[in-house]
Parts: sequence; C-alpha cells; structure tokens
Amino acid sequence: MTDASYQPTLAGLRAFAAVAEKHHFSLAAAGLGLSQSTLSQALSSLEAGLGVQLIERSTRRVFLTAEGQQLLPYAHAVLDAAGQFSAAAAGVADPLQGAMRLGLIPTVAPYVLPAVLAALSEQLPDLNLRVIEDQTERLLTGLREGAVDAAVMALPADVAGLTEIPIYDEDFVLALPPGHALAGKRRVPPTALADLPLLLLDEGHCLRDQTLEICRNAGVRAELATTRAASLATAVQCVNGGLGVTLIPQTAVAVEAERNGLELAYFAPPQPGRRIGLVFRASSGRDESYRRLAGIIGQVIAAGHEVELV
Repeated sequence: MTDASYQPTLAGLRAFAAVAEKHHFSLAAAGLGLSQSTLSQALSSLEAGLGVQLIERSTRRVFLTAEGQQLLPYAHAVLDAAGQFSAAAAGVADPLQGAMRLGLIPTVAPYVLPAVLAALSEQLPDLNLRVIEDQTERLLTGLREGAVDAAVMALPADVAGLTEIPIYDEDFVLALPPGHALAGKRRVPPTALADLPLLLLDEGHCLRDQTLEICRNAGVRAELATTRAASLATAVQCVNGGLGVTLIPQTAVAVEAERNGLELAYFAPPQPGRRIGLVFRASSGRDESYRRLAGIIGQVIAAGHEVELV
C-alpha cells in the first residue's frame, strides 16, 4: 500500500527512468555512472516507498509493469523540473548566465548600446538582458532597492554599499552652431565658457552638474542660455538652431555631430571630461561576473570611440 507521505528521491527516480529506457540494469547503471548494485538498491527503495512494483525482472527480460507505465511520465516531469531548477540556480549564481537588469544613464545609452548589445549577445549568449535607461539618482535608488542589478553611469557615485568598477574616461567636446568663431579650434580654454550661451540639460542629469563643475573649476560664471533640454539630442538640435552651445561627451560625437551638422571645438589640456563605470551592490557577491561584464563593455566602446580604458 502506498504511503502518501513518502517523498521519492531523485536518485530513485533516475534509476527508474534509466531502467525504463534501457530495459537493462547493467546498461542503465553505466549510463548513470553507477554500479549495478547501487542502481538496484535505489530502484528497490523507490518501489518499497511507493508500495508499487515499477519494473518486472526476470532472467531474460526487464520491462515496465502497468503501474510503471502509468507513473513513468511523472518521473520524467520531476527529473526535468529538477534539471530546470539547477539551470536556473546557475543563472542566479552567475548573472551573466541568466536574467539581468542593466541601467544606463541617458547620456551613455544611445551612443554605446548598439555595439554593446551586439557584443554581449555574441560573448554572453546565456545572458537575458533587460535595459533600463534613467537618470543617475533614480538608477541609484533602483540599485539600493534591488530593482536594478548593475548600472553604467558617471563616477564617482559615492554611495555606501555600492561597488564601482571604472570602465573608461572620455573628454567633453564643445558643440557649436554652424559658422561659430570657435569651430575647429583645438585648444579652447575652459574660461571661454564665460562668454558663451551655455545650454544645459534639465535637473537630474549628471552631465548638467559636470558642466557646471567645469565652469566652477575654471573660475568662471557661465552665461546660461534660457533654453533647457530634457535630453542631449534635444540640446544638440537647439545648438544647431543657434540657441546656444553645449558640452557633449566624446562617445556622442559621432552620432550627434553627423546627424545635426554641428561644429566642434576641443578644450586645451588637461581636457575636462568624465569617468564612466559599472556600479552594483557590494552585498551581491558578484564582483567577478560584473568585472567581466565591465571589461567587455570597455573593450567594445574603446574599439569604436576615442576613450581611454581604466
């Protein structure tokens, strides 16, 4: 009689399924890498626990009983589920082999994602990536609350409990309207910003804060344009329309300058710029995986843009 509280072991179910497939104890044991006696013991324990004979044995034949035929699909279902559980656990242990939520700030995402996604698809085929584009503070909140796994943003984030992996440094370039007197200049001093109508992004964009910091470091009070933009693409279009000038990161130059017919000027050394890195929770225990991810991202971006890996 079957004991309803009995819980079959995976070893017993594997033995049952192997014998049902091979119709031979020696072949089934070899397929599982077990001795024949170990396999027989596992199968006998399963049958005893269930109170049901699953396999009929004779000196000539091994075949399923009627009860064995009925229960075999359930054994396969349990073994399949166990395999899926182990695979999912491997993905949880290694975020590069499972689902991952990657945040990027808006002044990075549009300019690096195409190449980065292509490289990740090729090099990390088991990565199931979800991209979240948002401003720095909201990404940091998502990291702290567990809604984001890792984020590409400007460093330093300087948030307790978060680990930062620097990826690359890039210069800022001065974007100018067509025909501007500074167009093509290579050694523009940051103090020149005092005489230019400077377009800024809306509050919350780290590029806005970085631009103002450059002005402060240069000891100048910038002449801020009355126009403000919610995105770098909009700011660049306003520049093209003669509403002011703005700073764009080096990774954005190829897209924005070509698309909008911008004029460019470059700052004198040491050029102002920013450091971009990968940020994640220190408690996640995933340093090795995220350092590999940061390395892939850095190599891809360095191959297509004038940036310096760090």
